[in-house]
Amino acid sequence: MTISDTRPASGTSFENAPTRSLEVAGTPFAYRELGPQGGIPLVMLNHWGAVLDNFDPRIVDGLASRHRVIAIDYRGIGGSGGTAPLTIAEMARDTLALIRAMGLTRVDLLGFSLGGFVAQQVVLDAPDLVRRLILTGTGPAGGRGIDRVGRVSWPLIIKGLLTRRDPKYYLFFTASARGRQAARDFLQRLKERRSDRDRSASPGAFLRQLKAITAWGRQSPQDLGSIHIPVLVANGDSDIMVPTPNSGDLARRIPHATLVIYDDAGHGGIFQYHAEFVREALAFLKD
Repeated sequence: MTISDTRPASGTSFENAPTRSLEVAGTPFAYRELGPQGGIPLVMLNHWGAVLDNFDPRIVDGLASRHRVIAIDYRGIGGSGGTAPLTIAEMARDTLALIRAMGLTRVDLLGFSLGGFVAQQVVLDAPDLVRRLILTGTGPAGGRGIDRVGRVSWPLIIKGLLTRRDPKYYLFFTASARGRQAARDFLQRLKERRSDRDRSASPGAFLRQLKAITAWGRQSPQDLGSIHIPVLVANGDSDIMVPTPNSGDLARRIPHATLVIYDDAGHGGIFQYHAEFVREALAFLKD
């Protein structure tokens, strides 16, 4: 395996953290890391079609104030090589391989949306690897409405194109004045990094990930009762992509889960309430 930087490190914020590449079994995986080097690292897994520049810098920086944070690109996405997998199980295998290639034997995991599906599978596949798990804007295998994410999303993706807005403006936030302002603030934060930006997901990779999400929504429920580590579940009260009742379902089925639901917030509730979420997450991750 080989590790390379695309540019020298120039600070400790996500805005200027260097993009790195780690080759695993012949495939390069792009990632960025920051924060103190001691302790158990927090690995972050992102949403459908997301690349490194889609992680909310306020959340990453907030968590990195106390923890080593590693944000990654999935196979076939952004700066990572290969072809995007068609199943969550394969994404989980990639994540496990990357974590082990980094020499890590114990991690915390944070998964948002698609990343929450992958994080659940990682914990089920390697229960001794993960210390604490944070699941946001996500749901269980076979969860309510997850297989309909494409049908829900396409009209709003088209609306975004017609209105020249990022579709996340409509998909991640409510239509209230507070939701719209949160959307504008979030999308502006995603533009703060000016150099060494990640490549956008290709249309092909975007569609392959959608197939993986749809399959996750149609597969049989998993035994979440076998997850015995502490779990924090968070979402907005009006998630239309992974409907909010899925968060309650996760919290009920996982023995040591805590549920946080944000008022007047959608799929991107943790972005709208980023300061509150960071406080909750830091308290949860505290040794």
